Amino acid sequence: MRKKYPFDPSIQHHLLIALGLSIWIFVFLYFTEPLDVGQLTPQEKLQFLPFYGLFGALGYLLCLPVQLWLFRREGKWMIWSELVFFGALVLLGLGASWMVYYYLVMKANPYSYTLDYFFVAIYLPAGLTLFPILAMGCWSFGKYKEKRLETNKVEIQGIGTHEGIRLPLESLIMVRSSDNYVEIYFLEGLRLKTQLIRNTLATVAVQVPDLCRTHRSFLINPIHFKQWKSGNRKLLVQLSEGLEAPVSKTYQPQVKLAVDFTTE
Repeated sequence: MRKKYPFDPSIQHHLLIALGLSIWIFVFLYFTEPLDVGQLTPQEKLQFLPFYGLFGALGYLLCLPVQLWLFRREGKWMIWSELVFFGALVLLGLGASWMVYYYLVMKANPYSYTLDYFFVAIYLPAGLTLFPILAMGCWSFGKYKEKRLETNKVEIQGIGTHEGIRLPLESLIMVRSSDNYVEIYFLEGLRLKTQLIRNTLATVAVQVPDLCRTHRSFLINPIHFKQWKSGNRKLLVQLSEGLEAPVSKTYQPQVKLAVDFTTE
């Protein structure tokens, strides 16, 4: 339960999953005809069944804030997080599909199936075929995201044998010189973290050429640029998570060029 599970925060991928979910629900109900669906005419099927798919997709998208909250809370995605997310999806899907059945299809007919019978006879059989496919889709997108992140990782090595850090380039915010060490500021999940490594800023600049020097003591990742900031005759660059780095006159042209390139 505490083991990590593939996670993909991409909203585009979630929209694709929601679209596939809505189509699958419609096709499943149209061709398997559970219970009263077989008594509907082809025109009535086309009239009512798309609502099940639509509400299923909306239910999935409405559960995404739960997913984001769990991810922010832990800073990573676990097996139990995935189970909680799917539990919320099952409950919301049950409520949505029941309302479509009772209010749209049956028009609140008192002889409609009860909620418990609807769950056992319709929702559960559909869910047992749907949710494994949905889980595989989420897992596949998560593994695809992890693979892309792995190929895009950079490594900052220390002088010591076991010193160093390997992380995705987009997670690295900035590096600051601190005596005989460099202090690395990076994101782990959605949390800001720092790590000290024995090395020089010049060596780090060679190891990670995508970083841009702003000052003799600072390297920044230009993709985390937020805005320029000035005060007390000093120019600063504001980065993600409220971090700031001074910009010396010597490095201003190359910093502006790097920032303009990443913000285009």
